[in-house]
Amino acid sequence: MGSINAPFVVFGYGSLIFKPPPHVQSQTSGFLKGYVRRFAQKSHDHRGTPENPGRVVTLIHKEDWDRFSQSDAFPNEDIVWGIAYTIDPEYEAEVRDYLDYREKDGYTMETLHVYTIENGIERIAIQDAFCYVGRPDNPSFIGSEPLEDLAQRIWVSEGPSGRNKEYLYRLAESVRQLAPASYDSHLFALEERLRELDETASDDH
Repeated sequence: MGSINAPFVVFGYGSLIFKPPPHVQSQTSGFLKGYVRRFAQKSHDHRGTPENPGRVVTLIHKEDWDRFSQSDAFPNEDIVWGIAYTIDPEYEAEVRDYLDYREKDGYTMETLHVYTIENGIERIAIQDAFCYVGRPDNPSFIGSEPLEDLAQRIWVSEGPSGRNKEYLYRLAESVRQLAPASYDSHLFALEERLRELDETASDDH
């Protein structure tokens, strides 16, 4: 537990943005390069059920994603905004266990640089943050689905952690607030479509 070790920094790109891990000492908004965040992971246990799985985000290498997705609506995006959390060294083992449980299936831990933009200049904010990256060979990985199918699925799904669309709305709002430049076209396009579905449903009542 000595302080000689580099601090344990974990990069959150999904629900960790709005539901941080315990024992955070500090946090920094920033982005990863060479990755995409996509609703390409089935959720049987949080935002859906085994019979009707919802969809949650996974982080995936851009070149891996390109192999799965011939029809991505935003093929040129390859950065992912999120939050790098520095964990209190006293609790590092506990937080690692917590995250391993929370991110349980189908992720590998990688170390990545987190970038930021200051005065219009891009620079590395944190070197070697840990991040759970989705593997295309994991059983919950669903790959690319047409935006409309995905929106419909998210709109109707619900699980023990709540409605799937609330997860998406909270994530979109959180990403928007990270930094003046933060965006995610895939996420925002889904958000817009879900709002339209909400409108249509309320018009029907």
